[in-house]
Amino acid sequence: VVDLLAPYRKGGKIGLFGGAGVGKTVLIMELINNVAKAYGGVSVFAGVGERTREGNDLYREMIESGVIVPSDLPKSKVALVYGQMNEPPGARMRVALSALTMAEYFRDVQNQDVLFFVDNIFRFVQAGSEVSALLGRVPSAVGYQPTLATEMGMLQERITSTLKGSITSIQAVYVPADDLTDPAPATVFAHLDATTVLSRNLAAKGIYPAVDPLASKSTMLEPLIVGEEHYNTAQSVKETLQRYKELQDIIAILGIDELSEADKLTVARARKVER
Repeated sequence: VVDLLAPYRKGGKIGLFGGAGVGKTVLIMELINNVAKAYGGVSVFAGVGERTREGNDLYREMIESGVIVPSDLPKSKVALVYGQMNEPPGARMRVALSALTMAEYFRDVQNQDVLFFVDNIFRFVQAGSEVSALLGRVPSAVGYQPTLATEMGMLQERITSTLKGSITSIQAVYVPADDLTDPAPATVFAHLDATTVLSRNLAAKGIYPAVDPLASKSTMLEPLIVGEEHYNTAQSVKETLQRYKELQDIIAILGIDELSEADKLTVARARKVER
Protein backbone atom coordinates (compact mmCIF):
# COMPACT_ATOMS: atom_id res chain seq x y z
CA VAL A 1 0.00 0.00 0.00
CA VAL A 2 2.75 2.42 1.02
CA ASP A 3 5.01 1.80 -1.99
CA LEU A 4 2.14 2.16 -4.47
CA LEU A 5 0.03 5.01 -3.08
CA ALA A 6 2.27 7.04 -0.74
CA PRO A 7 5.94 6.21 -1.48
CA TYR A 8 8.69 7.34 0.91
CA ARG A 9 11.66 9.43 -0.21
CA LYS A 10 15.21 8.84 1.01
CA GLY A 11 16.06 11.83 3.18
CA GLY A 12 12.39 12.72 3.55
CA LYS A 13 10.05 13.16 6.52
CA ILE A 14 7.19 10.72 6.90
CA GLY A 15 4.31 10.94 9.38
CA LEU A 16 2.34 7.93 10.66
CA PHE A 17 -0.98 9.39 11.81
CA GLY A 18 -3.44 7.43 13.90
CA GLY A 19 -5.42 7.27 17.12
CA ALA A 20 -4.70 4.94 20.03
CA GLY A 21 -4.26 1.24 19.23
CA VAL A 22 -4.26 1.29 15.41
CA GLY A 23 -0.69 -0.03 15.04
CA LYS A 24 1.73 2.93 14.79
CA THR A 25 4.41 1.45 17.07
CA VAL A 26 4.15 -2.03 15.49
CA LEU A 27 4.63 -0.51 12.02
CA ILE A 28 7.74 1.35 13.25
CA MET A 29 9.15 -1.90 14.72
CA GLU A 30 8.63 -3.64 11.35
CA LEU A 31 10.38 -0.82 9.48
CA ILE A 32 13.41 -0.85 11.82
CA ASN A 33 13.69 -4.63 11.45
CA ASN A 34 13.32 -4.59 7.64
CA VAL A 35 15.79 -1.74 7.10
CA ALA A 36 18.42 -3.29 9.37
CA LYS A 37 18.18 -6.68 7.61
CA ALA A 38 17.68 -5.61 4.00
CA TYR A 39 19.85 -2.48 3.78
CA GLY A 40 22.25 -2.74 6.71
CA GLY A 41 21.50 0.88 7.60
CA VAL A 42 21.67 2.54 11.01
CA SER A 43 18.45 3.44 12.83
CA VAL A 44 17.94 5.82 15.75
CA PHE A 45 14.74 5.42 17.77
CA ALA A 46 13.45 8.18 20.05
CA GLY A 47 10.81 7.01 22.53
CA VAL A 48 9.14 10.27 23.55
CA GLY A 49 6.60 10.07 26.37
CA GLU A 50 5.31 6.60 25.49
CA ARG A 51 4.77 3.57 27.77
CA THR A 52 7.84 2.05 29.44
CA ARG A 53 6.50 -1.43 28.57
CA GLU A 54 6.57 -0.57 24.84
CA GLY A 55 10.19 0.55 25.12
CA ASN A 56 11.11 -2.70 26.87
CA ASP A 57 9.22 -4.78 24.27
CA LEU A 58 11.03 -3.00 21.44
CA TYR A 59 14.44 -3.59 23.07
CA ARG A 60 13.71 -7.32 23.57
CA GLU A 61 12.43 -7.73 19.99
CA MET A 62 15.51 -6.00 18.58
CA ILE A 63 17.76 -8.44 20.51
CA GLU A 64 15.73 -11.46 19.30
CA SER A 65 15.93 -10.34 15.66
CA GLY A 66 19.69 -9.66 15.92
CA VAL A 67 19.40 -5.91 15.26
CA ILE A 68 20.87 -5.26 18.73
CA VAL A 69 23.81 -7.45 19.82
CA PRO A 70 24.36 -6.89 23.59
CA SER A 71 27.59 -8.94 23.63
CA ASP A 72 29.11 -6.92 20.76
CA LEU A 73 27.51 -3.45 20.66
CA PRO A 74 29.47 -2.11 17.62
CA LYS A 75 27.60 -4.71 15.52
CA SER A 76 24.21 -3.31 16.60
CA LYS A 77 22.19 -1.49 13.93
CA VAL A 78 19.98 0.68 16.13
CA ALA A 79 20.39 3.26 18.91
CA LEU A 80 17.49 3.63 21.34
CA VAL A 81 16.87 6.88 23.26
CA TYR A 82 14.05 6.88 25.80
CA GLY A 83 12.22 9.55 27.77
CA GLN A 84 9.10 7.67 28.75
CA MET A 85 5.89 9.02 30.27
CA ASN A 86 7.19 8.73 33.86
CA GLU A 87 9.92 11.33 33.14
CA PRO A 88 9.53 15.08 33.89
CA PRO A 89 8.35 17.23 30.92
CA GLY A 90 11.77 18.85 30.38
CA ALA A 91 13.40 15.42 29.90
CA ARG A 92 10.62 14.22 27.57
CA MET A 93 10.93 17.33 25.44
CA ARG A 94 14.73 16.97 25.11
CA VAL A 95 14.73 13.26 24.20
CA ALA A 96 13.76 13.84 20.55
CA LEU A 97 16.52 16.45 20.22
CA SER A 98 19.10 14.14 21.88
CA ALA A 99 18.21 11.31 19.49
CA LEU A 100 18.45 13.71 16.55
CA THR A 101 21.96 14.70 17.67
CA MET A 102 22.88 10.98 17.56
CA ALA A 103 21.44 10.70 14.05
CA GLU A 104 23.51 13.75 12.99
CA TYR A 105 26.63 12.06 14.42
CA PHE A 106 26.04 8.91 12.34
CA ARG A 107 25.41 11.09 9.27
CA ASP A 108 28.26 13.60 9.63
CA VAL A 109 31.02 11.62 11.38
CA GLN A 110 30.39 8.06 10.18
CA ASN A 111 29.03 9.09 6.73
CA GLN A 112 26.00 6.81 7.08
CA ASP A 113 22.42 7.01 5.85
CA VAL A 114 20.24 7.10 8.96
CA LEU A 115 16.62 6.19 9.64
CA PHE A 116 15.33 8.38 12.47
CA PHE A 117 12.18 7.16 14.24
CA VAL A 118 10.16 9.23 16.71
CA ASP A 119 7.39 7.65 18.77
CA ASN A 120 5.50 9.84 19.53
CA ILE A 121 5.75 13.39 18.19
CA PHE A 122 2.45 14.32 19.90
CA ARG A 123 4.08 13.58 23.29
CA PHE A 124 6.89 15.98 22.31
CA VAL A 125 4.25 18.68 21.81
CA GLN A 126 2.54 17.67 25.06
CA ALA A 127 5.82 17.95 27.01
CA GLY A 128 6.37 21.41 25.48
CA SER A 129 2.87 22.38 26.61
CA GLU A 130 3.66 21.28 30.20
CA VAL A 131 6.96 23.21 30.20
CA SER A 132 5.12 26.27 28.82
CA ALA A 133 2.53 26.05 31.64
CA LEU A 134 5.31 25.78 34.25
CA LEU A 135 6.89 28.94 32.79
CA GLY A 136 3.57 30.75 33.20
CA ARG A 137 2.90 31.40 29.49
CA VAL A 138 -0.69 32.05 28.40
CA PRO A 139 -1.86 29.04 26.33
CA SER A 140 -3.16 29.50 22.77
CA ALA A 141 -5.70 27.42 20.80
CA VAL A 142 -7.08 24.29 22.55
CA GLY A 143 -4.66 24.81 25.45
CA TYR A 144 -1.43 24.31 23.47
CA GLN A 145 1.68 26.42 24.08
CA PRO A 146 2.05 29.69 22.09
CA THR A 147 5.48 28.45 20.88
CA LEU A 148 4.08 25.24 19.28
CA ALA A 149 5.12 26.06 15.68
CA THR A 150 8.59 27.29 16.78
CA GLU A 151 9.33 24.14 18.82
CA MET A 152 8.17 21.88 15.98
CA GLY A 153 10.29 23.80 13.47
CA MET A 154 13.33 23.58 15.78
CA LEU A 155 13.12 19.77 15.61
CA GLN A 156 12.00 19.29 12.00
CA GLU A 157 14.45 21.69 10.33
CA ARG A 158 17.43 19.71 11.67
CA ILE A 159 16.21 16.57 9.88
CA THR A 160 18.02 17.04 6.58
CA SER A 161 20.51 15.42 4.19
CA THR A 162 24.07 16.50 3.42
CA LEU A 163 26.75 15.35 0.97
CA LYS A 164 27.99 12.93 3.66
CA GLY A 165 24.70 11.13 4.28
CA SER A 166 20.97 11.40 4.77
CA ILE A 167 18.51 11.34 7.65
CA THR A 168 15.13 9.85 6.73
CA SER A 169 12.62 10.50 9.49
CA ILE A 170 9.55 8.41 10.29
CA GLN A 171 7.39 9.98 12.98
CA ALA A 172 4.41 8.44 14.73
CA VAL A 173 1.79 11.10 15.42
CA TYR A 174 -1.00 10.33 17.90
CA VAL A 175 -4.22 11.98 16.74
CA PRO A 176 -6.36 13.06 19.74
CA ALA A 177 -9.95 11.79 19.35
CA ASP A 178 -9.06 10.87 15.71
CA ASP A 179 -9.27 14.60 14.83
CA LEU A 180 -6.66 15.50 12.18
CA THR A 181 -7.52 19.21 12.52
CA ASP A 182 -6.18 19.32 16.11
CA PRO A 183 -3.34 21.92 16.29
CA ALA A 184 -0.67 19.29 17.20
CA PRO A 185 -1.04 16.97 14.15
CA ALA A 186 -1.92 19.97 11.94
CA THR A 187 1.43 21.63 12.79
CA VAL A 188 3.35 18.45 11.87
CA PHE A 189 1.63 18.22 8.44
CA ALA A 190 3.45 21.30 7.12
CA HIS A 191 6.88 19.66 7.51
CA LEU A 192 6.17 16.25 5.94
CA ASP A 193 6.93 14.78 2.49
CA ALA A 194 4.58 11.83 2.98
CA THR A 195 1.68 11.10 5.32
CA THR A 196 0.53 7.57 6.13
CA VAL A 197 -2.84 7.66 7.89
CA LEU A 198 -3.84 4.60 9.91
CA SER A 199 -7.58 3.94 10.00
CA ARG A 200 -9.52 2.59 12.96
CA ASN A 201 -12.15 1.12 10.60
CA LEU A 202 -9.54 -0.95 8.75
CA ALA A 203 -7.99 -2.08 12.06
CA ALA A 204 -11.47 -3.19 13.19
CA LYS A 205 -11.75 -5.31 10.02
CA GLY A 206 -8.46 -7.01 10.94
CA ILE A 207 -6.53 -5.46 8.03
CA TYR A 208 -2.95 -4.69 9.14
CA PRO A 209 -1.11 -2.43 8.65
CA ALA A 210 -4.35 -0.42 8.77
CA VAL A 211 -3.20 2.15 6.18
CA ASP A 212 -6.02 4.31 4.79
CA PRO A 213 -5.18 4.44 1.05
CA LEU A 214 -7.37 7.49 0.34
CA ALA A 215 -6.17 9.66 3.25
CA SER A 216 -2.44 8.78 2.81
CA LYS A 217 -0.46 11.07 0.49
CA SER A 218 3.08 11.64 -0.77
CA THR A 219 4.85 14.39 -2.71
CA MET A 220 6.73 11.56 -4.50
CA LEU A 221 3.62 10.34 -6.33
CA GLU A 222 4.32 12.27 -9.54
CA PRO A 223 4.72 10.80 -13.06
CA LEU A 224 8.15 12.44 -13.44
CA ILE A 225 9.42 10.71 -10.27
CA VAL A 226 7.76 7.28 -10.10
CA GLY A 227 6.97 6.90 -13.83
CA GLU A 228 3.73 7.00 -15.83
CA GLU A 229 2.79 3.34 -15.21
CA HIS A 230 3.15 3.56 -11.41
CA TYR A 231 1.29 6.89 -11.29
CA ASN A 232 -1.61 5.67 -13.48
CA THR A 233 -1.92 2.42 -11.48
CA ALA A 234 -2.05 4.37 -8.20
CA GLN A 235 -4.73 6.73 -9.56
CA SER A 236 -6.83 3.79 -10.82
CA VAL A 237 -6.63 2.10 -7.40
CA LYS A 238 -7.68 5.34 -5.68
CA GLU A 239 -10.61 5.80 -8.08
CA THR A 240 -11.80 2.22 -7.42
CA LEU A 241 -11.55 2.66 -3.64
CA GLN A 242 -13.26 6.08 -3.77
CA ARG A 243 -16.18 4.63 -5.75
CA TYR A 244 -16.44 1.75 -3.23
CA LYS A 245 -16.55 4.29 -0.39
CA GLU A 246 -19.42 6.12 -2.14
CA LEU A 247 -21.33 2.84 -2.60
CA GLN A 248 -20.99 1.67 1.03
CA ASP A 249 -24.10 3.56 2.22
CA ILE A 250 -26.21 2.03 -0.58
CA ILE A 251 -24.86 -1.46 0.26
CA ALA A 252 -25.65 -0.94 3.97
CA ILE A 253 -29.26 0.18 3.27
CA LEU A 254 -30.35 -1.79 0.19
CA GLY A 255 -27.79 -4.60 -0.06
CA ILE A 256 -25.19 -5.40 -2.71
CA ASP A 257 -27.76 -7.09 -5.01
CA GLU A 258 -29.33 -3.69 -5.82
CA LEU A 259 -26.13 -2.44 -7.47
CA SER A 260 -25.49 -2.46 -11.22
CA GLU A 261 -23.12 -5.10 -12.65
CA ALA A 262 -20.38 -2.47 -13.13
CA ASP A 263 -20.69 -1.35 -9.49
CA LYS A 264 -20.66 -4.97 -8.26
CA LEU A 265 -17.40 -5.46 -10.14
CA THR A 266 -15.99 -2.26 -8.60
CA VAL A 267 -16.92 -3.48 -5.10
CA ALA A 268 -15.30 -6.89 -5.71
CA ARG A 269 -12.12 -5.21 -6.98
CA ALA A 270 -12.02 -2.73 -4.08
CA ARG A 271 -12.39 -5.51 -1.49
CA LYS A 272 -9.51 -7.42 -3.08
CA VAL A 273 -7.35 -4.28 -3.10
CA GLU A 274 -8.21 -3.56 0.56
CA ARG A 275 -7.00 -7.00 1.59
